[in-house]
Amino acid sequence: MQTPLAASPPPVTHYENFPVASWLCPAHLRRPIAAIYHFARTADDIADEGDASAAQRLDELQAYRHDLSAACQAAPEPSRRWPQVFGPLHAAIRTHQLPPQLLHDLLDAFVQDTRQSAAGTGYATQAELLDYCRRSANPVGRLLLHLYGVTDALALERSDAICTALQLINFWQDLSVDIPRGRYYLPQDDCARLGVSWHDVLERRQTESATKLIAACAGSARASMLKGAPLVHQIPGRAGWELRLVVQGGLRILDKIEALHFATLNQRPTLRAWDFPVMLWRALWM
Repeated sequence: MQTPLAASPPPVTHYENFPVASWLCPAHLRRPIAAIYHFARTADDIADEGDASAAQRLDELQAYRHDLSAACQAAPEPSRRWPQVFGPLHAAIRTHQLPPQLLHDLLDAFVQDTRQSAAGTGYATQAELLDYCRRSANPVGRLLLHLYGVTDALALERSDAICTALQLINFWQDLSVDIPRGRYYLPQDDCARLGVSWHDVLERRQTESATKLIAACAGSARASMLKGAPLVHQIPGRAGWELRLVVQGGLRILDKIEALHFATLNQRPTLRAWDFPVMLWRALWM
């Protein structure tokens, strides 16, 4: 019988744009990758799902951080509230020497999102938004590189570019969902520069100026993805093919956003089964 600290993480059940611990991942890394995914996904659910107040969410995230700190110890007490998360995560930390700060950075991002949503504030500049991505997305890529044993500076830079792009793509894909929930990611200085009023953003009016703004944001995300894409040649074996599909998944979403003429204030494009052959064909030629 498995102990709580050795239990397998639960199966992936959320909708995802991109592969998560798929059969392409090296078999011996599927459990730690799934453990990292479920740690991040559960924190995201605490911050984003249900009808809890901001104060309740922040209390939950603080309790979650306490259990993270415990899981980073050599012999922690099993988590009482989230054993299915912190049991497998502790095993991954212990076996693969995962850097705890990267996991704490992810929690910092969820806390920031919760506070900003409660206050009804967004991001004043693109630099602020990219700093958020540094903590909300980039740690995942760095944790995976750590598992793959790839640690050189160029690989880390490319990983950050891919992860930032994936986060930005998710933002521009989900505008119609995030804005009603009080999550505002369009940088306010870019709105002002292109003549998009904040009132139009809140009302999700797809004006000509708003369309130009979303097109510019999508273009920046594509440039970041292409900057990081050469990383696929630095990751060995099947993991490199997994990354190829992740990159092509992000680019495919950008294609769909463009096909909607960047009208994502009121529509949310998603990947469908017939998109996979396109992604696979493009992955073969990277």
